[in-house]
Amino acid sequence: MTWYTLLVLLVGAERIAELVVARRNTAWCLALGGTEHGRGHHPPMVLLHTALLLGCLLEPAVADRPFVPALGWPMLALALGAQAVRWWCIATLGPRWNTRVIVLPGAPLVARGPYRWLRHPNYVAVVVEGVALPLVHSAWATALGFTLLNAFLLGVRIRCEESALAGAAPVAAR
Repeated sequence: MTWYTLLVLLVGAERIAELVVARRNTAWCLALGGTEHGRGHHPPMVLLHTALLLGCLLEPAVADRPFVPALGWPMLALALGAQAVRWWCIATLGPRWNTRVIVLPGAPLVARGPYRWLRHPNYVAVVVEGVALPLVHSAWATALGFTLLNAFLLGVRIRCEESALAGAAPVAAR
């Protein structure tokens, strides 16, 4: 459980790093005339992601969930892969990446990096991580609860993002 706790704490530190990057990018986007959309769904998303990390720590301890190597090691690989995809998205979008939906007027859509193949690769990483991270230590209730709530919130988020991007009428960039 010690190594798993360290893993979850490292993911928490990574989330804090994301928020630092997002705050800097928010200021940059707004200074260039960016418009934020869908503010209402952001706090529930932050709460859900915080609950994921807490559930990962609490469920194995309280419910005495074991580490099952046949499940845990593949889930660890998936969780680490999700982190890699997330940071690939952040690097690809540069200062336009954010935890909020902020659209720069007239800015082209990004069609390189993982966006060359997927419209929302960061959300794929979130979905994979939400299942994999808890299952590293058999926290199946946390994985299930996060997945169900995240499906709803991601639906709201993606509709918001698509609407905001359609309103900005961006052109594809390479």
